[in-house]
Amino acid sequence: MKKIIVQKGSYGYIENRKVVTALRTLLFFVVCIGLYIMGYLTTGTSKNLLTIVAVLGCLPSCKSLVNLVMFLKAKGCSESLREQLTAYDEQLTTFYDMYFTSYQKNFPISHMTLKGNVLCGIIESPKCDCNEAQKHLEQMLTQEGIKNMTVKIYSQTSKYTDRLSQLIMLTAEEHKKKDGIISLLFSISI
Repeated sequence: MKKIIVQKGSYGYIENRKVVTALRTLLFFVVCIGLYIMGYLTTGTSKNLLTIVAVLGCLPSCKSLVNLVMFLKAKGCSESLREQLTAYDEQLTTFYDMYFTSYQKNFPISHMTLKGNVLCGIIESPKCDCNEAQKHLEQMLTQEGIKNMTVKIYSQTSKYTDRLSQLIMLTAEEHKKKDGIISLLFSISI
């Protein structure tokens, strides 16, 4: 049975959110239009309380529409990359479909791993600059008061899988702010 809601950090999250956000946006606008029509039909004019409620209902509808546009632009992890990386999921703390935004650029990180004080990820898009993504994540971690983290973003699958193999062999203690790091990553990604 297919899940209705996929949790953030899980494979298929972005595709799931596209569908859920599209349905939510459609429902919001249908309710607004319905309220307006009901008010017009009952009073014979647009000057009624239901028109005000319908107009105010456009605020969350438009916010949902903006979210939909963001999700439509985003791409998640490809199936071929997922097949290569599933072997690491049980041994490491991993996340899929992490899409980070900054004022200048967006960073579609297909897969991320956290172990000890190491955070690494892979970007499948050739247009995305790995160094910019690293700087952005380092800056966000520093602003949150999380120091001594090594962030590395890869663009080549072979180098990334080699690093994951090294991390499995690494005997590092869990970062004392692991939950804070995960919470931060989830809060700054769409």
